[in-house]
Amino acid sequence: MATISIPEYVPSASEDAEQLRKAFSGWGTNEKLIISILAHRSAAQRRQIRQAYADIFGEDLLKSLDKELTHDFEKVVLLWVLDSAERDAVLAYDSARKWGPGDRALIEIACARSSDELFAARRAYHARYKRSVEEDVAAHAKGDFRKLLLPLVSAYRYEGPEVNQTLAKSEAKLLHEKIGDKSYADEEIIRILTTRSKAQLTATLNAYHNEFGNPINKDLKSDPKDHFLSALRAITKCITAPEKYFEKAIRLAINKVGTDEEAVTRVVATRAELDLKVIKDLYYKRNSVPLVRAIKKDTRGDYEDFLVALIGEEGA
Repeated sequence: MATISIPEYVPSASEDAEQLRKAFSGWGTNEKLIISILAHRSAAQRRQIRQAYADIFGEDLLKSLDKELTHDFEKVVLLWVLDSAERDAVLAYDSARKWGPGDRALIEIACARSSDELFAARRAYHARYKRSVEEDVAAHAKGDFRKLLLPLVSAYRYEGPEVNQTLAKSEAKLLHEKIGDKSYADEEIIRILTTRSKAQLTATLNAYHNEFGNPINKDLKSDPKDHFLSALRAITKCITAPEKYFEKAIRLAINKVGTDEEAVTRVVATRAELDLKVIKDLYYKRNSVPLVRAIKKDTRGDYEDFLVALIGEEGA
């Protein structure tokens, strides 16, 4: 006789909202209760919880969380509760306003999202900050970086699979010539990287490798300390192999002297519902250590517990 599996009970959005309110009441905040709810709900469920919380208590859940939580734990929880477009808008705002040559959030948002997702993030930016991301990038990025980032964040790339191989070969040759001349900020390099569809750009970079014997990122490493070259490498990697890009981003964030919590938070919060399982597998193959174990080693307290809940335990 077949056994009947009883589905696990999932509380309603209003029940979760009530429980979260309890977590904020009394002496001290019940962080464990917050983690047990929010780290185990899908994007749609989190949206419903936020709406239910506003309906029942007349307050935005984000404001309550902001009052109760602190430090890195607060940052990851607030990002996680946001819709993906709002999350990208917040990350883009923080990146643009305090922008530095080593910052990667704007590149990730512009290159690892679909055209519609980037457009949604730009609209969320308008709604939240009453101005455009382009305005803030133009105000805070300078010189060659401004030339690169402005078309990057305002792009609306074609999403189809079609590829023009003749164009790929000619643009690969053009890229090789400009890189050979060390004209890294040339308008042609910027045009190709910021306007071509991901399929077309992948074909161009494959043609580059086949024709000239090196992957383009190897030729863009002539000066490892050059931040502009590093940005170009990040763009090509983020567009053509996002999972590999994010594996490296989180590896560098936790393997350096002093963990880069901002990068860890950004990668986990933005990829947890997309491709984090692939990133975990790549991390293990590259480092022979499960990602969750590395996170546990480098983080502490409620922040660690929330990250581990999003990543999943070893073997999960």
